[in-house]
Amino acid sequence: MNDSVEMAVKPLFLSTFLMVSLFHSGMSMVISVNNGGQWGEWGNPILCPSGYAYGFTIQVEPNQGSGDDSALNGIALICKQHCPMPSIYVRSTGPYGDWTPNQYCPRGRLDAFQLRVEPPQGSGDDSAANNIRFHCSDGHTLEGQGMSWGQYGEWSPTCPLGICGLQTKIEGKQGGGDDTALNDVKFICCNRQVEEEEEEDQKMEPKDYY
Repeated sequence: MNDSVEMAVKPLFLSTFLMVSLFHSGMSMVISVNNGGQWGEWGNPILCPSGYAYGFTIQVEPNQGSGDDSALNGIALICKQHCPMPSIYVRSTGPYGDWTPNQYCPRGRLDAFQLRVEPPQGSGDDSAANNIRFHCSDGHTLEGQGMSWGQYGEWSPTCPLGICGLQTKIEGKQGGGDDTALNDVKFICCNRQVEEEEEEDQKMEPKDYY
């Protein structure tokens, strides 16, 4: 490895190590489900810089007909900031598809989830994760505008203080092979109480953070 490449890799490694260390030092809980897909690699955890997640959007490839379906590709949390700062996205992006309209908890924050996953199809077309549902701390349930193959599994445990980050398992492009894109996801619980704003301003478009 030459010096320029090594210098580029070290800051990325150190920032990832620092982020993971900080979240572990606060004893954050991670919630998961048991029906995630089997393909792909886990990426780095992505955290809200402050505040908590009170909305989401997903990246979905539509039905490809006789082509290769990958269904759910990416997930973005919408993280609440202190007013008057706009909310921000923290995104895990896959190789295919477009982002669906934002969805928000009427009040409160995201605190649990279900994942819709198609089981392995043998010699058929695998799509793995297809859609996601979130539970809000105010009792509402939000369902993504994903695909309908497979079934929802059980609900995850609940984050007592809400969701503040995510980590996804994504299979990269397979060339002429079978693409499945997003296979599984874990969410990182907030480890400190963040007061909810009295008014949820959803008129301002969130800004990208990751």
